Amino acid sequence: MGEIVVIANQKGGVGKTTTSINLAYALACLNQEVLLVDFDPQGNAGSGLGVTVGNGEKSVYHLLTKTASFEQVVRQTSNEFLDVLPACKDLAGAEVELVNVRGRENMLKEALAPLRSMYKYILIDCPPSLGLLTLNAMMAADSVITPVQCEFYAMEGLAHFMGTVQKIKQFLHPRLRMDGGVLTMFDRRMNLAKQVKEEVSRYFGNRIYKTPIPRNIRLAEAPSFGQSIFDYEPACPGADAYIDLAKEFLIRRGAKPDEYKNFHLTGETPVNYDFGG
Repeated sequence: MGEIVVIANQKGGVGKTTTSINLAYALACLNQEVLLVDFDPQGNAGSGLGVTVGNGEKSVYHLLTKTASFEQVVRQTSNEFLDVLPACKDLAGAEVELVNVRGRENMLKEALAPLRSMYKYILIDCPPSLGLLTLNAMMAADSVITPVQCEFYAMEGLAHFMGTVQKIKQFLHPRLRMDGGVLTMFDRRMNLAKQVKEEVSRYFGNRIYKTPIPRNIRLAEAPSFGQSIFDYEPACPGADAYIDLAKEFLIRRGAKPDEYKNFHLTGETPVNYDFGG
C-alpha cells in the first residue's frame, strides 16, 4: 500500500508548491511511482508540471465530488513514473458546497483509497490555509511534511499550524504523524537563515530534514515554463538539493544510503535513472 504524504503550511510563500512539485519529480527520478495531487484551487502544482485544466476538462474537484473517475482526471507528466491530479478554480467552492455533507472531512480520503495500490507515494499539495480542503488532505494522509522559509516570521505561524496538526491527530486521526520540516530559501551567507535553521531544528528535533533547499533563481523560474527544476535546469543547486531531499525521504522509510551511490544528476533531464548496486 502506498503512503500518502501531505505537504502543508498555513503560511503562504514558503516554497510549499515548489517542494511538492520537485520532491515528487525527484522521487520519480529515483524510480518511485508517484502521484501528485494538486489540492490548491490556484492549481500551481499542476501548471508547474505543464498540466492545465481547460474548460470542460475534469480536475481533482470532480474526483472529490464523484462526478468523474480517476481515469478522467489523471494526467501524465514528462516523467513516466509521475502522474498528477490537477486542480481548477471550482475547488475553491468545495468548502461551501460540502459544508452540510455528512463525512465531508473524509471525502478526499475515500477518493484516494483505491489509488494506494497504484502508487508508492501520493503527495498532496495543500492551499495556504487551515480550511476544509487542508483538513481533507490531513485526514487522507499518513504523514505531514512542513516547508519552513528561512525568514524572521518563520516560527510565528508554525506553532499554530503544528498545534492544529496535533489536534487533528488527537481528536480525528490518531495515526497521522509529523514526518518533519524542510527548510526552504536557505542562504548560508545570511546569519538570519542560520538562526532560523537552529530555531526550527530545536522545534522539530530529529524530525527536521537535514537537506535545506537553497535560495535559487532557477527554482523560481521553472514554474513559469511549466517545468520541474529537473526539466528546466537539472544541473543547478536547487535540483541537487531536491534529489538529496528525496534520498533522505526514502532513507527515512527504510532505504539504504548506498542504494543511491551511482545516481548523479547530469545536464540532461534525469528521467528514470538506475541506482544502487
